[in-house]
Amino acid sequence: MTTNIVSYFERSSVTRGRCASAFLTVVLNLSVATSSCAVAQRLASDARTPPMGWNSWNHFADKVTDADVRAAADALVASGMRDAGYVYVNIDDSWEGDRDAKGNVQSNKKFPDMKAIVDYVHSKGLKIGIYSSPGPKTCAGYEGSYNHEEQDARKYAEWGFDYLKYDQCSFGDIIRQQAGEDLAKASSMQRVAYEKMHKALLHTGRPIVYSFCQYGLYAVWKWAPENGANLWRTTGDIKDNWSQMSLIGFQQSGLERFAGPGHWNDPDMLEVGNGHMTKIEYQTHMSLWAILAAPLLAGNDLSAMTQNTLSILLNKDVIAIDQDRLGQQGYRVWAQGPLEIWERPLENGHKAIAFFNRGESPMSFPVDVATLGINSGAAFTDVWQKKTTILQDGSEILVPNHGVTLLRGK
Repeated sequence: MTTNIVSYFERSSVTRGRCASAFLTVVLNLSVATSSCAVAQRLASDARTPPMGWNSWNHFADKVTDADVRAAADALVASGMRDAGYVYVNIDDSWEGDRDAKGNVQSNKKFPDMKAIVDYVHSKGLKIGIYSSPGPKTCAGYEGSYNHEEQDARKYAEWGFDYLKYDQCSFGDIIRQQAGEDLAKASSMQRVAYEKMHKALLHTGRPIVYSFCQYGLYAVWKWAPENGANLWRTTGDIKDNWSQMSLIGFQQSGLERFAGPGHWNDPDMLEVGNGHMTKIEYQTHMSLWAILAAPLLAGNDLSAMTQNTLSILLNKDVIAIDQDRLGQQGYRVWAQGPLEIWERPLENGHKAIAFFNRGESPMSFPVDVATLGINSGAAFTDVWQKKTTILQDGSEILVPNHGVTLLRGK
């Protein structure tokens, strides 16, 4: 997360032995390299589809407690969300305490026993995530991992965590101090910092999904996968309002070629259910994230969900689009004023098509089967209206303002 718009931009603040010995060294090196590759592959395999789950920040921010996280785990199970695929329970910033005399990070009084909460979440058939920063302090001013990467990674693995969100925060200050206006140096410093934690995670031997959170700086989508990321934020923070959500979501156009199984563009967490958008706007939010093959990390209070919120988060057809194993992110195929049509190729030759109305009044979309790459008369399932829609050349699709018609090919 970011604390304010100013801080957001600031972050952009042996000698050689005998032949036998040499041969043994080569064999050992090859063995280590093979082992490292195997570990890396295990790590990547944990995000073959976009991660789904819950994150504490959007609703609880720095007030989150052990009890809140346990309640979220309980709610994921009771609501059916776990069985729908929401398996990660991710603790965001403000769990951190001071380091002990040996430099090991400790949790604060809000989280009295990290191993116990990890075990509790795992006992529910769920996975659990943790948060840190490559800087000395996190965005909320807690202990970061700067110069403690190996120690912290070992501690996360010792506790049993399955996911790490790594947020730039105060490392932006270090970049600004050391790189100044040298963009190449700034970009290199950030890559090195994020790769350093990646290597530390590999050394633990535990599969841990690795999420970069550095707001899309330095065109992160171009280099994040080779530096260990399973997902990377592409923008600043989302807000629970139409303007910011739609700006971030539709801004993903053009990034589709950088995403795929094991490595995903991340337009930030879901705001569904936090109360400041309409049901239609939340449906658009969920639909756009599914077309984008984005991580689906709920950010609401799971213990107090309305039926409308549950119906959006648990829509099995929307989830199926997001989790499609072809792993190809969707893209825009047509735009006219506030109207946009996006499509996403799905496995077995199917596709999803989304008609988005970003305008302030209901509007109709003309159906042009050549633009959509379909045959006239093709049948689709309208995943929100739960009905069959036949797309005929020259017909129209009426969509409410800020709304969507999301179709999945049969």
